[in-house]
Amino acid sequence: MEIIQVVGLGLITTVLVLIIKEQKPMFAFLLTAFTGITIFMFLIGKVSNVIGVLEDLANRADINMIFLKTILKIIGIAYIAEFGAQIVRDAGQEAIASKIELSGKILIMVMAIPIVSVIIETVVKLLPA
Repeated sequence: MEIIQVVGLGLITTVLVLIIKEQKPMFAFLLTAFTGITIFMFLIGKVSNVIGVLEDLANRADINMIFLKTILKIIGIAYIAEFGAQIVRDAGQEAIASKIELSGKILIMVMAIPIVSVIIETVVKLLPA
């Protein structure tokens, strides 16, 4: 029941942050950031297991690994951008958080171009001439 550990850590941190925030706002932010990073690091092992299963399925289905790796990179960019934006938002920097999210979206768009190109080429080949 890892979710209980994650939620417990989150609740304990929230209480500590609420107590510390009035006296030492910088320490409260650092505690929040540290907890977020700890939860993120805890989940990396789980994500690597999922990636292993997806790679195995892609190999069995004879799917080009370049497509799977690109999709996994896109998912990684989305999660990392969201995580970074949330931490920056916790520090009260909404404008910077928005820029992080925009950067993530643009990088996702750039990485998706090869996949979109293959899809368009496939559709064009299927259309009668």
